[in-house]
Amino acid sequence: MATNFVQDGRMLDYTNSTSAAISSGQVVPVGAVLGVAMDDIAVGTSGVIAIDGVFTVPKVSAAEIGQGETLTWVVSSSSFDSNAATAATGDITGPTAFAAEAAGNGVTSLAVKFTGVPGTVKA
Repeated sequence: MATNFVQDGRMLDYTNSTSAAISSGQVVPVGAVLGVAMDDIAVGTSGVIAIDGVFTVPKVSAAEIGQGETLTWVVSSSSFDSNAATAATGDITGPTAFAAEAAGNGVTSLAVKFTGVPGTVKA
């Protein structure tokens, strides 16, 4: 094995430098990439996030989302909206996540495929 191998890349070490604890299963923005916390991560400690895989995560209730659609991560509500949503400052759009299933109005969670590919953070 290469002596410079660090890790497989589907999971990344992440240090919680926010002011709030992160719960297992919570979506975690890391720059323009989205991941999912594999365990609880206390403030100031490190944990592991998955940046590749399919996870059931929060969805904007009124959003109409088709399978395969790229998504908008809405920072203010910590949930996914359709790619037709107008992104606000800090929201993340693009190829970092897409809908693994369709979900309509009134549905509050969605299976999402995280890709590990950077999206775009709205400035």
